[in-house]
Amino acid sequence: MADVDRSDPDLKFLVVDRNAFSDPATQAEWSQKRLVWVPHETAGFVAASMKRAQGEEVEVELVETSKKVLVSRDDMQKMNPPKYDKQEDMADLTCLNEASVLHNIKERYYSGLIYTYSGLFCVVVNPYKRLPIYTEKIIEIYKGKKRHEVPPHVFAITDIAYRSMLQDREDQSILCTGESGAGKTENTKKVIQYLAYVAASKPKSSSHLPATGELEQQLLKANPILEAFGNAKTVKNDNSSRFGKFVRINFDASGYIAGANIETYLLEKARIIRQAPDERTFHIFYQLLLGSTQEFKSNILLEDAKNYTFMTQGGLRVPGIDDIEEFTATQNAMKVMGISDDDMTSIWRVISASLLFGNMEFKQERNTDQATLPDNTVAQKVAHLLGIQVTDLTKAFLKPRIKVGRDYVTKAQTKEQVEFAIEAIGKATYERLFKWIVTRINRSLDRTKRQGASFIGILDIAGFEIFELNSFEQLCINYTNEKLQQLFNHTMFILEQEEYQREGIEWKFIDFGLDLQPTIDLIEKPMGIMALVDEECWFPKATDKSFVEKLVTSHAVHPKFVKSDFKSTADFSILHYAGQVNYSAAQWLMKNMDPLNENIVQYLQASQDPFVCHIWKDAEIVGMAQQAMTDTQFGRVTRKGMFRTVSQLYKEQLSKLMVTLRNTNPNFVRCIIPNHEKKAGKINAPLVLDQLRCNGVLEGIRICRQGFPNRIPFQEFRQRYELLTPNVIPKGFMDGKKACEKMIEALELDPGLFRIGQSKIFFRAGVLAHLEEERDLRITDLVVKFQAYCRGLLARRNYQKRVQQLNAIRILQRNCAAYLKLRNWQWWRLYTKVKPLLQVTKNDEKVMQKENELKEITEKLHHHEAEVQNLDKQYQQALEEKNILAEQLQAETELCAEAEEMRARLAARKQEMEEIIHDMEARIEEEEEKVLKSGEERKKLQQHIQDLEEQLEEEEAARQKLQIEKVQAEAKMKQFEEQLVASDDFKEKFGKDKKNLEEKLSDVSATLAEEEEKAKHLLKLKAKHESTIGELEDKLRKDNQQKQEVERAKRKCETELGDMKEQVLERKQQVEEIQLQLGKREEEVAQALMKVDEEAAAKANAQKALRELESQLGEVVEDLDAEKEARNKAEKQKRDLNEELEALKNELLDSLDVTAAQQELRTAREKELANIKKSLEDETSNHEQMTTDMRHKHSHEISQINNQLDQLKKTKTQAEKGKSQLEAELADLANELKATSGNKQEAERKRKQLENHAGELNAKLTESESRCTEAQERLGKILNEMESMGSQLQEAETRASQASKSTDGLEAQLSEVAANLEEETRQKLAVNSKLRALENEKEHLLEQVEEEEGKAKTLEKNLTTASQQLADARRKAEEESEQVAKLEEYKKKQMKDFEEMQHRMEEVQSSNEKLDKSKKKMSAELDDANIELDSHRSKVLELEKKQRNFDKILAEEKMNGERISTERDNAERDAREKETKLLNLNRGLEELQAQLDESERSRRQLQAELDDLVNTQGTADKNVHELEKAKRQLEQELVEQKTQLEELEDELQQTEDQKMRLEVNMQALKTQFERDLAAKEEAGEEKRRGMAKQIRDLEAELDEERKQKQAAVNAKKKLETDYKDLESTMDMNNKLKEDALKQLKKLQQAMKEIQRDAEEAHASKNEVLQQSKDLEKKIKALESDLVQMQEDLSAAERARRTAESERDELAEELSSSGSKGALAIDEKRRLDARIAALEGELEEEQTQSEMLMERARKAQISIEQLTTELAGERGNAQKMENSKMMLERQNKELKVKLEEVENSNRAKAKAAIAALESKVSNLEEQLSAEAQERMLAAKGNRKLEKKIKELLMQLEDERRHADQYKEQNEKTNGRMKAMRRQLDEAEEEISREKAHRRKAQRELDDFVESNESMNREINNLKNKLRRGMSGLPSSRLLKGRGSVVPGDDSIADTESVDGGGEESEK
Repeated sequence: MADVDRSDPDLKFLVVDRNAFSDPATQAEWSQKRLVWVPHETAGFVAASMKRAQGEEVEVELVETSKKVLVSRDDMQKMNPPKYDKQEDMADLTCLNEASVLHNIKERYYSGLIYTYSGLFCVVVNPYKRLPIYTEKIIEIYKGKKRHEVPPHVFAITDIAYRSMLQDREDQSILCTGESGAGKTENTKKVIQYLAYVAASKPKSSSHLPATGELEQQLLKANPILEAFGNAKTVKNDNSSRFGKFVRINFDASGYIAGANIETYLLEKARIIRQAPDERTFHIFYQLLLGSTQEFKSNILLEDAKNYTFMTQGGLRVPGIDDIEEFTATQNAMKVMGISDDDMTSIWRVISASLLFGNMEFKQERNTDQATLPDNTVAQKVAHLLGIQVTDLTKAFLKPRIKVGRDYVTKAQTKEQVEFAIEAIGKATYERLFKWIVTRINRSLDRTKRQGASFIGILDIAGFEIFELNSFEQLCINYTNEKLQQLFNHTMFILEQEEYQREGIEWKFIDFGLDLQPTIDLIEKPMGIMALVDEECWFPKATDKSFVEKLVTSHAVHPKFVKSDFKSTADFSILHYAGQVNYSAAQWLMKNMDPLNENIVQYLQASQDPFVCHIWKDAEIVGMAQQAMTDTQFGRVTRKGMFRTVSQLYKEQLSKLMVTLRNTNPNFVRCIIPNHEKKAGKINAPLVLDQLRCNGVLEGIRICRQGFPNRIPFQEFRQRYELLTPNVIPKGFMDGKKACEKMIEALELDPGLFRIGQSKIFFRAGVLAHLEEERDLRITDLVVKFQAYCRGLLARRNYQKRVQQLNAIRILQRNCAAYLKLRNWQWWRLYTKVKPLLQVTKNDEKVMQKENELKEITEKLHHHEAEVQNLDKQYQQALEEKNILAEQLQAETELCAEAEEMRARLAARKQEMEEIIHDMEARIEEEEEKVLKSGEERKKLQQHIQDLEEQLEEEEAARQKLQIEKVQAEAKMKQFEEQLVASDDFKEKFGKDKKNLEEKLSDVSATLAEEEEKAKHLLKLKAKHESTIGELEDKLRKDNQQKQEVERAKRKCETELGDMKEQVLERKQQVEEIQLQLGKREEEVAQALMKVDEEAAAKANAQKALRELESQLGEVVEDLDAEKEARNKAEKQKRDLNEELEALKNELLDSLDVTAAQQELRTAREKELANIKKSLEDETSNHEQMTTDMRHKHSHEISQINNQLDQLKKTKTQAEKGKSQLEAELADLANELKATSGNKQEAERKRKQLENHAGELNAKLTESESRCTEAQERLGKILNEMESMGSQLQEAETRASQASKSTDGLEAQLSEVAANLEEETRQKLAVNSKLRALENEKEHLLEQVEEEEGKAKTLEKNLTTASQQLADARRKAEEESEQVAKLEEYKKKQMKDFEEMQHRMEEVQSSNEKLDKSKKKMSAELDDANIELDSHRSKVLELEKKQRNFDKILAEEKMNGERISTERDNAERDAREKETKLLNLNRGLEELQAQLDESERSRRQLQAELDDLVNTQGTADKNVHELEKAKRQLEQELVEQKTQLEELEDELQQTEDQKMRLEVNMQALKTQFERDLAAKEEAGEEKRRGMAKQIRDLEAELDEERKQKQAAVNAKKKLETDYKDLESTMDMNNKLKEDALKQLKKLQQAMKEIQRDAEEAHASKNEVLQQSKDLEKKIKALESDLVQMQEDLSAAERARRTAESERDELAEELSSSGSKGALAIDEKRRLDARIAALEGELEEEQTQSEMLMERARKAQISIEQLTTELAGERGNAQKMENSKMMLERQNKELKVKLEEVENSNRAKAKAAIAALESKVSNLEEQLSAEAQERMLAAKGNRKLEKKIKELLMQLEDERRHADQYKEQNEKTNGRMKAMRRQLDEAEEEISREKAHRRKAQRELDDFVESNESMNREINNLKNKLRRGMSGLPSSRLLKGRGSVVPGDDSIADTESVDGGGEESEK
């Protein structure tokens, strides 16, 4: 920095006096105190002196507070010596750590030095005040200086970028990055200011170019405009850029500014409608409101800022900003930019309108959702400002028209929707205005006259923002900053170190430790945040909540993604490089779609204000149709074409920006915000440290210090620094690396300062600057020496010149002195007078000179005569060539005429061919339409067949149900079954007849189907779909209601459970009181156990019967699965047949394509036309006969159908009778069930009947398979008939024109047949509905039977209890001995039950295995669907490739066109060159003519001398004189004729050249036209074929998609049936639950009875206490037994509760899984089965509890009996005690066994339940995975549909291109005609020229003859003259010697000339 004057006051805020830091006293103090840096909470780091070490910790004393603190060694950081304070480049610090860097920045900032170098980049701290460091004087200081020569400044960085751009010819970029409020915008302005000053344009002399510096002035003035419209006040920054911009300044090759361009990114337009507290909207609003006059405000309807609702903070003022001055500055800048006053007023009007939008107040109507506008004054103002009608504006907002399908519907808008639309249109209006301003600025800055060689880009984009809650805009801004920081890391660390490794330098990799790629991937990659937002925008029912849920499920594991807590208001958080940012996803989908009201946009596009029209003309909007999308059956929505979201556009813009930045050499300026209070001179240390860490400042310095930042290629190093090492490198070739090594050795550099790589030499920081200084010194020495040599040379030259001047002056002085001496001398005077007279003696010499001159002239004359002869010969040759050319021209004109005739014929032929092509294309289109119609009819038939098959399946299912009922009923059911079989057979016959009819109908409809039928079919489909949607919605509602009912029942159960618990506690108390009286009732307990065993045996038998029934059911299910597999096979065969049919269709289309090649045979076909017409007439007559026959057949078939309908009605009446009989029989059966006890025999008999029925079902299965084969055969027939139809289609083309009359009648018949068919289908549906009603009634009756059976069972239980009580009273003493055996039998039975449970478990496992198999099948089907999807994608890719190939062909054609145009330009250039050559030749001819003219002049001079001679003669002389005159006249005329002839020849030559050019051009144009025609025809053919193939492929894909759609519908129907079954099972479960509740009530009543008995027993107990002292011991023993029984009872109660809780949990899982869709139905079935099993166990537990209660009741009865029998049994007490002891032992053993059995059962039950729960969870996971796969498949289908739409659009574009080609052909034909006209005119001109030339030739011949006669006369006269001259006297001759002698010569000359003339004339 030697060049900088440190004492300069202008550099006060840039330079520091280094002498103040090198004080030895401060250095000594620093070393004495052993100062270090210690971490501090607020100051970051503080200085401290080390006192003493204590192990790992050190005691330090803080310098500021003298406080002693213990600090860890790891936390301490070294301090730099004082001489390194305020270092300009932090890479020069000795101790590089966070504390030193922070201290350096802080000290410089406190001194007013805001710029500091940090290795390779510059760090700027926001001063929050104006500093005088940006003046022109400062710019001059930095201009052209190196970095180390001047203090740190953004100007230095800019100058480095500018010089490296000029030197390396590499584009540069300057990236100002940092947080919001760090000063990026200000530094960007300073960079532009410096470049505008340094690279100002050269001054222009011409007036039409702009004045000097106008472009630079405009570049500087662009910034105030953008700041006014795009900047606003935020919490952190008073002038925050709310958009990003990339200013691209272009420079020409000499470094001057050639133009500029500004790109903007993501304007924060939401700031227009609302602002946060203490924030403002954009500056321009406040400038306009405060700076404009009152009159202007009234003109544009402006009000006070408080009146605008969009300005939420009112007219908030910013300290330090004067809005009035800023407004004038903005207006001046706009004027400099060239924006007119009209445009400015239009801008202010638009701003006023966007503000007024918010003042429109809407209200909601009371009864409806419609919003209203009570006061439309604001709307009138808005409409006036925007140039639209008020009614249109209000209607567009309140009742917009939305496109639904193909129709437009007016939609009622709520108040919220209208307000949202208002805000959206206000934001969009301002955004469109901002874009217009940017484009207008770019138009002013773009100077195309000066080509830019390279550019410097300055990036100023919104800084990193972390608010309390961040929205979508903050995500985009932070995503941009992540990308920029990653670019910085990549440039500074990764690329640098990779280059070291690539060049083979020893280098230890420094890890930056902050890879931002995971965060970037989380935001931008597929399935990232942006992609998920876009994906959710496509779904109509998606919300912000669903988006957050999907985001959390997708990225819950991501390391940079953080879920939100329950307490926080944020939805999720992202870990950015600057910290964790909390995001709220509110309104993200709307912000991403950015929807607008289409109606208001249309009105704005058609506005009366041209400015509003202009800013809205190219608006791409997401309309309200996106917002109010209506669902169809398969989830499709009505969309207005493709739309691009905000995130997609922003990602594209950002990717382009990153590509541009990567292609440039980046220069980084890291801006740092010192504090958030916006105070000058204050630094928040933790904030600055955090920014330094995020920005990678320390790592950058470390790499700069340890690395080699300066590198230079070997060749450039040698070329630049060879000056420093002269004579080191020998002459000749030497490798660059070796040369550099020798130079480095000569320079004697330290080995640690450099590294030599493979292609470059690397230096540490500062080394290259040192070499540059030495080079500059060496160059200055050389320049000084060179200047000295040059000055010496110039001085010597000047000295020689002065010496010569002195010598000349001396000679002049000497001569002047001599003259002064001689001038008065007389002799000198005489000499001067005599000297001129001496010239007389030289006359002879003059005569000799004249003679010599004459000789030379005569020689020249001879030479000219020879040239004239040559010219005559050339002329003759030219004439001959001209004649030959004329003949050729005539021949060519004849040829041209013939060619013209040929061309006319060809044109006529071409027109004929075009007409033929048009006809053929029309025919092809008709054929394609017919093929499409036939395909659609085929699809209709297939759908009809599928419907029939489904109906058949439904009928078979109904029949099977009826047969099962028949088997369950008595023998009378057989009659009804036979009737059903007869009705089924009749239905099959009816179906066959119906199919035959449909086949015949298909033959007719294949040729005569029209668009009306399509419309009807579509309407029917729509109605069906709507009905199915309604049913599904009803079912959903029912499900929700059932769920609510189940929850209510659950709550009731819980309350009842609570009551039960209380009752149980009461019972426990009662049981404790009764325990004393239970001693003698053990026998009754044993009897109860016996009864339990009997009931268990009965239960086992019933379970066996149940198992058998379940096995039979499984067999039936397996049979059904087999039938389904057979059906799938049939469907596959059907698909194969369809594919074959498609192949045949393709062949048919190919054959149609071949017809285009058969156009040449058309002439032969025209001959056949007459025969075809005759055959057509015959065929029409045959066709009419056929139609009459068809009518007769049709009427006959209708009569048959009517008969069949009558029979069906009869069968229906019979079925009703059977139903009544069945009802009577069911009543009888119920009575018989009540009366009889032989239910087991009947069950066995029914089982046998079921087995028989299973056999019958198998037989029916075989029959159904045979029917399937028959259906396949019919399908084959139908396909054959379709093929025959294809062949008949070609024949039917010719008949179509004449058969139009007969179509009307047939259409009427068809409509009648269709009506009849619809009636039949309705009747069939009615029959089916009646059948279903019968089935429902039957089920109801069965339920009644089951209820009656339950009642019978309860009666039996009551009977058995009564009998047991009687038997107990009698068998008390007898059964005591048998109790042990019974208990053992009970144990065996328990073991049997356990085995049965194991069997059940095995069955459950087998069912699970079956379910797994079905799951595998489903997965295989899914894989097939995925394969089909892949095939679809591959087809789409192929189509895209074809499109690309087509684009390539188009590009090649364009290239050919350009090549032809270039060839034409070259030909024109050659023609111009030839014309120039011709002109040169003409000039040569003119020069020759001039020479001829000179010779003629000399001849005339001689002739004049001859005339003097003639004057001396007599009359003869006069005649000669007259003859001479005549001769001259003739010669003049001859010359004129010659000139005219030459002009004519030139004109002829020009016309011939023009003709040749025209012919060449004509031929070239012809060939080009023919080639273009051929190429276009070929391209058209190829396009047509390609498009036909594409259409075929698309049709195939559409067919496949329709098949898939049909399959989905079938699956949906199946799921609906399953759902109905589940509903029925749920109803059964509910009934069972009601029964359980009834039993609970009964139990409660029994408990009340027990309480009463217990009270009576208590009364009796008091009386018997005195008598029962002997029995106390026995009672105590019984008490212990009873305690054990109580424990058993409580355990049973617990088990029951656990079972109930498990049942409730399973029910909840069922209800939750019900909402997951149709796939959960299978799991629901399994869970229902589990619930049923658990309920069975619960019932068992309940029965056990009932038994226990019964035992308790019996115990009470026995207590009463004991009280009466006590007196009699006192004697037997001893015996009873002995027996009691025995019984106690047995009891204990039995209890132990019972506990073991119960424990084992419990453990097994728990294990089984856990296994089942795990399986349930696995199945749920599988369900969710399958649902996701379904979603992906649906997405793929949607993408395919979009691609199909795009292909259709491309088809339309290609058709347009074909039309354009036709128009171009017509234009070229017109041009050809014009050229032909020009040719004809040229030929006419040539013929005229020929006539003129012939005339001229004749005149020339006449002149030549007259000339010859004149020459003869002249010769005669000359002879006479000679004779007269010879006769003259000699004296006369002597006198006239002086004149006669030359006169003779002249005569001789004239003779020679005449002779020459004669020769030339000859």
